Amino acid sequence: MATLLLIDSSVFPEGGSASRSVTAAFRTAWEKQHPDGTVIHRDLAADPLPHLDGVAASAGFSDPATHTPEQQAAFALRVELAEELERADAVVIAAPMYNFTIPSTLKAWLDQVIIMGRTAGETPSAKGTPVTVVASRGGSYAPGTPREPFEYVQNYLEAVLNGGMGLDVDFIVPELTMAPSNPAMAELMPLYETSREKALQEAATKAKALAENLAA
Repeated sequence: MATLLLIDSSVFPEGGSASRSVTAAFRTAWEKQHPDGTVIHRDLAADPLPHLDGVAASAGFSDPATHTPEQQAAFALRVELAEELERADAVVIAAPMYNFTIPSTLKAWLDQVIIMGRTAGETPSAKGTPVTVVASRGGSYAPGTPREPFEYVQNYLEAVLNGGMGLDVDFIVPELTMAPSNPAMAELMPLYETSREKALQEAATKAKALAENLAA
């Protein structure tokens, strides 16, 4: 059976979150193709992971046979997250832009799941797994816009997920998501609505295509 790993990180519920709406559309399209499949859903806002500390970090660079009880407990979580990633046939990650970068909860997941010699390094264990990142943002940071130099979400995640972990990364970018709630952005509503509809359509299309490729 096909397995989808879905990671949400928005602090807002689906009705008020652009990224959650898109990941939900992705999941719906995926499940239509794989009704008997498995969805592993990590909601990092509702159930945040601990940030990587010295105990968990040192456990990743030492022989498990030598781990202290504290290291064993900390490393067990990292192994659990790595196994979820390795089991997945596809991954979808919600990465809303907060203060020019990703939510700290998503950074915590990355720090925990990146294990040198396993999920990262010369032969990453999930290499080639398709990952769709929903990089929503309140404004626009597209090439040619005034805020292009402040785009630290796509650049960072491309480097970490692809360059560091060997994953096959693709992006869906819903922009101008603050337009409905910010009167100063009222004239941008048509662009926001176009971006939103495009993102929802891309999510459904990408999920269906990935599911069909897996079944082929």
